[in-house]
Amino acid sequence: QVQLVESGGELVQAGGSLRLSCAASERTFSSYAMAWFRQAPGKEREFVARITRNGGSTYYADSVKVRFTISRDDSKNTVYLQMNSLKPEDTAVYYCAARKSNNGLPTWISRSYDYWGQGTQVTVSS
Repeated sequence: QVQLVESGGELVQAGGSLRLSCAASERTFSSYAMAWFRQAPGKEREFVARITRNGGSTYYADSVKVRFTISRDDSKNTVYLQMNSLKPEDTAVYYCAARKSNNGLPTWISRSYDYWGQGTQVTVSS
């Protein structure tokens, strides 16, 4: 069972930056593909970004492309989400997710992932 703990969410002004972190308990963290999702009040959870097991490939939602960067440090069992040029519409609870094996599901859908963190709140004021 992988335990994921997100941190770094806070209140920030539009145009500002934040870096979210997600620490994993699993020693074999490097064998997991990782992703970030977010959920705004009254909306469904949506895909933000994902990174492959070796970090060689990343993929982003169109709404965050260029502004956000996902990365991982396997020596620290941590995945990051660098968020720049934040907008009020980025306000949401951000979740990290992990999946162990290639289950054939697209990596931008939430049910593709086996493990989830508890989320961290990001609020962007205008």
